Amino acid sequence: MAFKYNYKTPDGFSDMTMSSDGEYLTGLWFEGSKDCGRHTTECEEKNLEIFRETCNWLDIYFSGRIPDYTPKYRLENVTSFRQEVVDIMNNINYGEVVTYKYIADKIAEKRKREKMSAQAVGGAVGWNPICIIIPCHRVVGSNHSLTGYGGGIDNKLSLLKLEGINTAEYIVPPKGNA
Repeated sequence: MAFKYNYKTPDGFSDMTMSSDGEYLTGLWFEGSKDCGRHTTECEEKNLEIFRETCNWLDIYFSGRIPDYTPKYRLENVTSFRQEVVDIMNNINYGEVVTYKYIADKIAEKRKREKMSAQAVGGAVGWNPICIIIPCHRVVGSNHSLTGYGGGIDNKLSLLKLEGINTAEYIVPPKGNA
């Protein structure tokens, strides 16, 4: 059975919805974002322990502090490539950003290949069903573009600012291209 719970974010962010299989967090996304359509929303609303842990984590994060734990989550339908991308994203420190190309180069190096597609990495980053906790918002284009954030560019900008990143050097793509 699937469950969901809503989280009220501070001003400057869209509210969030989370989902669970009853034991693990299986989704976390901004309401009204492109990500909404990828998640099952027809499920029972229930305040589970995993939701309380996740809400506490989000409270710490949105207060500008770094949480000292990660809620237990389960990635469904994860391929080995997506898992590699998630593993790299999970190692991006709070207040830092990397590029899609950086992740592609790390995977190419690990696989002993000459190169890896940054676009393929972009697809795997965009697939991420658990935003913020798996920090896909910390991945940007090589040209300093903030394109490709399913949670909405405004939320991405606000998350980066919350983490102390100077966003003045980043390019916000025109509407329809983000």
